Amino acid sequence: MDKVVHFEIPADDLDRAKKFYKNLFGWQITDVPEMQYTIVNTVAVDTNHMPKEAGAINGGMVKRNRPGEQPVIVINVSSVDETLKNVEKAGGKTVMPKIQVGDMGLYARVTDTEGNVIGLWENLRK
Repeated sequence: MDKVVHFEIPADDLDRAKKFYKNLFGWQITDVPEMQYTIVNTVAVDTNHMPKEAGAINGGMVKRNRPGEQPVIVINVSSVDETLKNVEKAGGKTVMPKIQVGDMGLYARVTDTEGNVIGLWENLRK
């Protein structure tokens, strides 16, 4: 069974959004300027940056790319390429082709049959 492992929150004003989530929920917010990304930790992480609590997930924040863009859940899969093929067969569509994220993993976005955007993640580090 593939698991939800990450979330991404788009924001028009990243500073305002970071302040909101940090103050409201106590989340740890860390900018990664070289990736134009903000890491959001909702729980403590181990040395591999994985949540220490079973069932918990962390996420990120990004600058909103288009009006109406909503938060995205990200599902860990064994193969992004295979899952992209299966999404198309099942009636979904690829909306962001596979990219490599550093040496960590491969990432793509798809829509389901209802138009919801879902992220796909494949770990490169084992």
